Amino acid sequence: MGKRMIPPPEKGKGIEIVELKEALEERYLAYALSTIMGRALPDARDGLKPVHRRILHAMRLLRLDPNQAFKKSARVVGDVIGKFHPHGDQAVYDALVRLAQTFAQRYPLVDGQGNFGNVDGDNAAAMRYTEARLTETARLLLEGIDDDAVDFRETYDGTEQEPIVLPGAFPNLLANGSTGIAVGMATSIPPHNAAELLDAALHLIDKPKAKSTELLKYVKGPDFPTGGIIVDDKATIREAYNTGRGSFRTRARWNVEKLGSGTWIAVVTEIPYQVQKSKLIEKIADLLTNKKLTLLADVRDESAENVRVVLEPRSRGVKPEHMMEQLFKLTELETRFSLNMNVLTNGLVPKVVNLAEVLKEWLDHRRVVLQRRSKHRLAEIKHRLEVLGGYLIAYLNIDAVIKIIRNEDEPKPVLMKRFKLSDVQADAILNMRLRNLRKLEEFEIRKEHKELTEEKAQLEKLIGSPALQWKMIGNEIKAVRETYGPATLLGKRRTTFDKAPDEGVAQAATEASMMLEREPITVVVSEKGWVRALKGRDADVKNLTWKGDDALKLHFNAETTSKLLAFATNGRFYTIDASKLPGGRGHGEPIRLYAELDQNADIVDVMPYAGKRKFLVASRSGNGFVVSEDDVLGTTRKGKQVLNVKAPDRAVSVSVVEGDSVAVIGENRKLVIFPLSELPEMGRGRGVRMQKYKEGGLADAKTFALGDGLTWLDSAGRNFTTNKKELADWRGKRSDAGRLAPKGFPKSGKFR
Repeated sequence: MGKRMIPPPEKGKGIEIVELKEALEERYLAYALSTIMGRALPDARDGLKPVHRRILHAMRLLRLDPNQAFKKSARVVGDVIGKFHPHGDQAVYDALVRLAQTFAQRYPLVDGQGNFGNVDGDNAAAMRYTEARLTETARLLLEGIDDDAVDFRETYDGTEQEPIVLPGAFPNLLANGSTGIAVGMATSIPPHNAAELLDAALHLIDKPKAKSTELLKYVKGPDFPTGGIIVDDKATIREAYNTGRGSFRTRARWNVEKLGSGTWIAVVTEIPYQVQKSKLIEKIADLLTNKKLTLLADVRDESAENVRVVLEPRSRGVKPEHMMEQLFKLTELETRFSLNMNVLTNGLVPKVVNLAEVLKEWLDHRRVVLQRRSKHRLAEIKHRLEVLGGYLIAYLNIDAVIKIIRNEDEPKPVLMKRFKLSDVQADAILNMRLRNLRKLEEFEIRKEHKELTEEKAQLEKLIGSPALQWKMIGNEIKAVRETYGPATLLGKRRTTFDKAPDEGVAQAATEASMMLEREPITVVVSEKGWVRALKGRDADVKNLTWKGDDALKLHFNAETTSKLLAFATNGRFYTIDASKLPGGRGHGEPIRLYAELDQNADIVDVMPYAGKRKFLVASRSGNGFVVSEDDVLGTTRKGKQVLNVKAPDRAVSVSVVEGDSVAVIGENRKLVIFPLSELPEMGRGRGVRMQKYKEGGLADAKTFALGDGLTWLDSAGRNFTTNKKELADWRGKRSDAGRLAPKGFPKSGKFR
């Protein structure tokens, strides 16, 4: 059978010529905006994403109030996907389940009946088995939605209306937190204590220009539903809330139970937020099997309604804090929860906000809601007063009104003309029941008229006075605070704060866990990245043998308990335990055995971790910056990305920051010296331009004290120093091209 031929369209008809680049950009931007606004980022005003907002709205329409009976979750999910949210039923049910989980939500918005999962990570029962209704917290978020407090829009099929945002009488964004990943951005907000947030909001009402640091008198930090202990210092917490970015180091809560005869056990009663207890215990068991937990003998889960994980030491001579430090280091008994307050401000603009800004967004929204509700109520009162005015006219002229209604074919225009009634008043009189003609009704109407007139005057005064509006908002917040105060079961703070153990305890725990003696060693690294540890300090490295054409790259003194920092050409720092290094016999082992180093990456330098130092890192393209030593310390074999480089560029230099000046030498042998203050300090990034090149790139960089002069190692292995006066020709600004290096500078292009 021959192929069916489709005739091409006539020229110029049915075909639109577009640039592929422009079409892709337009469609990808539309997809990105849809993801950001429709799924990933919460609205700063009510703290909800569209799916959660639609669930609560659907439950309100189903009259699932806190004091009403439960309904099947399947009924709720059906209404949500049928009317408001055109997505899969399982995705909607998963969102509903999370709103009901007391270990996931600090203040649950859904009251669940049935199996809604547990902290072990078990899934909830199917939606046909569980039931749900709204909580009092959800009721606060919805309060006033029928009073024109917020705008509505058409649903996806145009047959229903849904709220764009909820009135939000509860600071839900910070109280319950939020996480999400969009296109090119993400959000991560931990839960907080509602009473503290409300106190901070009241302070903001009194002092609208208050900064985040001032609000930290009230907001101490996150308050996770699973409790735990935050062990970050106050400066770290303050910086996180000031910038809207940071992280919180959270540990499990534990205590020691004495068993008699000197024996004891450690009992974990609270685990970090979002850690699944079953996986945590499984991880501890695996580490025990692999003999990684040398101080622990056994782990048991004795949990019932409350968490109770029993940790049994290997011997009664083990110190509890040492055993727990080992567990904190190797398991999720200690985690970091990131803070990235990236939210939709005004419901439209993604922005990273600080603590003061996010609370101000909520308060401004509450003021808009108050104004809209007041205007809505004022319109109702005006309408009712108009109707009551018509009723009073009818009572005063009841016989004439009845006569007109009985005798006229069209009584409405006659009534309006005779008694100067409005259209609304005439309709109200004509629709009035005969039973309302009682004399008693007249007195009730006059009383209602008087009360509404007084309320109307108060509302008009409120609408015209910002001070009265903020006073009323403050009173509303105080009323909510009584419900969520620290004396209530729901409002009591669960997460507490403590100091992290000092370096001495951590070091002692490390040594105890490794069962090592603290001995001096000499670490030797070869040109091809092989490493070994020789016993003693300043061991003889001249007579070492090498594999093939390999040779000595560097060596330095360390200890068996030291951590080593290896900087690679891919811009990553890798952390290696010195205790794991092979001895001096043989050729050693490749560093790749201890770190997941890319095949195309090589080692730039290796040094022992000392703490509190700063490094200057630089790439061949001439970019660099200063980074804190603590920011490069990693915990996994994958290392920590610090200097961002993109092939063919690569990292070529790392050195300890000392002094006030930076010296940069290029492959073109040109040298430039500039003040260290011109380099930024960063935790990660590409850095800034240090030296400009026409061809080639950066060979080496170091910092030094200008007053002491610049020192380098000459070709004969001797230290050569050039003083400040002699360096005048090479001093300039960052990103200068520089001048040819002084005579005697080594051909290797390295300072050492």
